[in-house]
Amino acid sequence: MVTINSAENALKTVYLGAVTELLNTKVNPLLAKIEQTASDVWGKEIRKAAKYGVNGGIGAGDEDGTLPAASPTTYVQFVSTLKNLYGQIEISDKAIRASADGRGSFTDLLNSELEDLLTASRFNLGRMLYGDGTGKLCKITDASNKKVDSTRNLAAGLVVDVYNASGALVAGGIKVLDVNYSVGSIELSSWNNVVANCTLYVQGSKDKEITGIGSLFSSSDTLYGLKRSDYSFLNSVSEASESIDEIVMQKLIDKLEMVSGSNIDYIACSAQAKYAYQEYMASFKRNIDIMELNGGYKTLTFNGIPLVYDRFVPEGEMIFLDTSAIKMHQLCDWRYLETENGKILRQTQGKPTYTATLVKYCDLICDRPNGQGRITGIV
Repeated sequence: MVTINSAENALKTVYLGAVTELLNTKVNPLLAKIEQTASDVWGKEIRKAAKYGVNGGIGAGDEDGTLPAASPTTYVQFVSTLKNLYGQIEISDKAIRASADGRGSFTDLLNSELEDLLTASRFNLGRMLYGDGTGKLCKITDASNKKVDSTRNLAAGLVVDVYNASGALVAGGIKVLDVNYSVGSIELSSWNNVVANCTLYVQGSKDKEITGIGSLFSSSDTLYGLKRSDYSFLNSVSEASESIDEIVMQKLIDKLEMVSGSNIDYIACSAQAKYAYQEYMASFKRNIDIMELNGGYKTLTFNGIPLVYDRFVPEGEMIFLDTSAIKMHQLCDWRYLETENGKILRQTQGKPTYTATLVKYCDLICDRPNGQGRITGIV
């Protein structure tokens, strides 16, 4: 017979490992490629020693001359706060009782909830991965016609907070009812105080998300607690090009290798950039090779490097990454929030439902920002 206790046991012993594997490998192909580690985590912070430049104790000399002076590699310390990621599973009391006499129906119930969690995580974790840590979704460009500057980070069902141009919260807990991707407009549950130049953020998440790939190309002068103006190696490389071809791409790869010794092993692109590359290859009647990545993802390639379309890459951009320099530092892998009695299923106050919360404390750190690059303005 299925009870709350047996539901908890199933979530802990059977489903946790499977869910953790899915969240780490099936959510996004880039996330599946990035190493996850517990190193460099100190309390609530990540403190990572990042080196730049080369060892200077090298030189040539006379047979009986003075040896080169020692000059060790220079290190700086990156500091970032662990971000709090949450995922909720909700099961109604009625559903549990309805499946009490059937193990199969109860399994279907849990599978359905976990599939919904995975779908939501695929969207939100993918969005954060390419974000800049601010949680920004879009900006309102025309409130009367409900137009926004970009819809790539939006989906119906999101609950958002709205901040005005001065950075003050003007509306909270508003639901996105619909997104018209073709015309770039949205429908909100309330438009009170929402005017042009207001910015939408995921509810309660402003400036609290992981330090994603977008932060490497951000206009902010600060990265991992250091000023870019003080350390040139904190600045990633950006090139602008309306057209895309093998020469343009290879030039950037060679430049990144020369500047930092990077080995580009992953290219992420927007739909527009992918179509431009496909059109270029088609114009020369050339086939594009396909490869399969970890997690079962199939993608295009460029000279043996996976070229992956991702909806969360800004339009007209192609991002070149050396993933060996990027790591997800975490206090622990996905775990359930537990009460002092070890319970993970808690009744929602005032409702006949039970919730279980998955949590992960982590942040993304790139120890070689100048080894990452992008091409912008592709049309």
